[in-house]
Amino acid sequence: MMNGMRSGPRVAALVGPYLSGKTTLLEALLLAAGNLHRKGSVNDGSTAGDSSPEARARHMSVEMNLASGDYLGERWTFIDCPGSVELQADTLRALQVADVAIVVCEPSADKAGMLAPLFRMLDEMSMPHMVYINKMDQLAGSDVRVRDVLAALQGVSERPLVLREVPIRDNGSITGHVDLVSERAYHWRPGQTSDLVPMPATVKEREQDARQQLLEALADFDDQLLEQLLEDVTPERDDVYRHLAQNLAEDLIVPVFLGSADRDHGVRRLLKALRHEVPTAERTAARLEIAARTDGPLVEVFKTQYAAHAGKLSLARIWSGPVQDGMTLAGERVGGVYAFGPGGLVKKTTADAGEVVALARLDKPRAGDLLTEKEMTGRAPFWPAAPEPVYALTVEAEQKTDEVKLTAALAKLAEEDASLSFRHDTEIGELVLSGQGPVHLQIALDRLRSRFNLPVRSRAPGVPYRETIRRGSAQHARFKRQTGGHGQFADVHLEVRPLARGEGFRFEDKVVGGVIPRTYIPAVEDGAREAMARGPLGFPVVDIAVALTNGQYHAVDSSELAFKTAGRMAVQEALTKGEPVLLEPILQVTFVTPTDYTSRVQRLISGRRGQILGFDSRTDWPGWDEVKALIPQADMGDLVIELRSLTLGLGGYSASFSHLAELVGKQADRVVESRAAAAAAA
Repeated sequence: MMNGMRSGPRVAALVGPYLSGKTTLLEALLLAAGNLHRKGSVNDGSTAGDSSPEARARHMSVEMNLASGDYLGERWTFIDCPGSVELQADTLRALQVADVAIVVCEPSADKAGMLAPLFRMLDEMSMPHMVYINKMDQLAGSDVRVRDVLAALQGVSERPLVLREVPIRDNGSITGHVDLVSERAYHWRPGQTSDLVPMPATVKEREQDARQQLLEALADFDDQLLEQLLEDVTPERDDVYRHLAQNLAEDLIVPVFLGSADRDHGVRRLLKALRHEVPTAERTAARLEIAARTDGPLVEVFKTQYAAHAGKLSLARIWSGPVQDGMTLAGERVGGVYAFGPGGLVKKTTADAGEVVALARLDKPRAGDLLTEKEMTGRAPFWPAAPEPVYALTVEAEQKTDEVKLTAALAKLAEEDASLSFRHDTEIGELVLSGQGPVHLQIALDRLRSRFNLPVRSRAPGVPYRETIRRGSAQHARFKRQTGGHGQFADVHLEVRPLARGEGFRFEDKVVGGVIPRTYIPAVEDGAREAMARGPLGFPVVDIAVALTNGQYHAVDSSELAFKTAGRMAVQEALTKGEPVLLEPILQVTFVTPTDYTSRVQRLISGRRGQILGFDSRTDWPGWDEVKALIPQADMGDLVIELRSLTLGLGGYSASFSHLAELVGKQADRVVESRAAAAAAA
């Protein structure tokens, strides 16, 4: 954009770890652009973003926050994404419609590793991104050097990091920067434009070295620039800016800026870089393989929200426009078009291509849908799959009359957040809410209370234990009942024996000579299955074979119901005599972790009755390992909490059912006793 031409509306997503200062940077950007009169504070809950009760109670972002404004006549939308690893689904969605990501981090080499998964994700998306090293004011009196922080960040980024500024130090404090392209020095002033000052002599040598490294990084992608450097020809300033913009758009380099969002340092310089170097919406659509239209609007919904007064809102980016209030999208009438002002939603009559808006009262669209006037044209290319849940709670409404209302409210929350899911577990008779961790689920529970007036109780979900038998037996059962008219009669001889683990249930008909009519034999099987629903220990029975060997019937009094009852009675008695044993589900768990923490993960597995199957380097992830293990499901409840604690939030896992294993001893006794107590209470 160095030719001075204005660009259409663009979108920048602010991403980075928890406590890196993204929300404060959003405030500073809006203030510097003239869209805020006064900057708010996260601590006192006065920021433009994080306005929900859940965010203000925690002093952290719990969902994406959007704010649009103008800067030098150009329209920008900033999306402040949550930093918590439990809330990354919103970050993924925001990146689907952003032109650039601003990675916000602290000036700490020790914390650089926390950015490895984020850098990896951005590169896999070919997402243009730049780094803003925040909180530079906190380095006063320290011996931390920017070059060391940059080296640590480079260690977790596959793309070359290109420093755009070098800091100016005065009596141990960083008071400004030198721009490496213009070679101008600036003195920072809180809340104001930086002063242009002469370059201090103490910075000159560092500036020259850093500028040469910047030019050499750019020359890796342009032969003509490389020739100029080899011939000691100084490239034109506009050419350097052009290379920076081109390489950023192609995700070849990662520009790095410095500052302090809290003190407004380096924020205007970042804004200027965004204005001149970030690709347009048209280029972003091409990267995402979204074909713009010339015959009408094309809109991508990236999130839905249920607002208290506006109803359902579809947050969307307009790839082709315009979109007008009252027009038809996907066959439904748009009930309102809203922009995201710093103070909340602002009603509009028309929105143009490139803008991010909220569309009211569209019932059908979901996040990831592409909309034209007449239809939904399918899902957006590369739309991310929902992450697997790693934490769960059983929830129930405090008032029984609210159970239907609870299910409807959870459905709305799950539509807003794809990483949240719920299911009615018929095996354990519970409504189970699943997500990415305790904070994630607690936020959902708080929203049930605040938004839907639905107080709920929660607890750890039950484990789907099973039971089986260790030895077989032959069992005879006769069901005989005489009442007025026809009676009930059935007589069966069964053999019940255990099967190998995982074989389930097998029914065998060994009757000969017609002692039981063929029409009654399926009823015996039904009775056997009914008996397996609850065994002697109180759990469903698995892995047994039942053989019908003999029996008797009565020409008048026998019936399917009688034989079903006799079959159930025989199997129940055989299970009691068959040395019943409790079975617990075992999961196969695959952990991913930085290599530095692999030994901690192995100890974590051992401490949860786990069996390590092996570990190896994680494919295409230098410095990371993959550990496979078998762990009882009963020990998985808070595993993710401890795992993240041991790995600075970087470790993760996926799990799937492996097999059932016998559980004996005191732990088995406690499980059986708890089941009996629950049954008695019910």
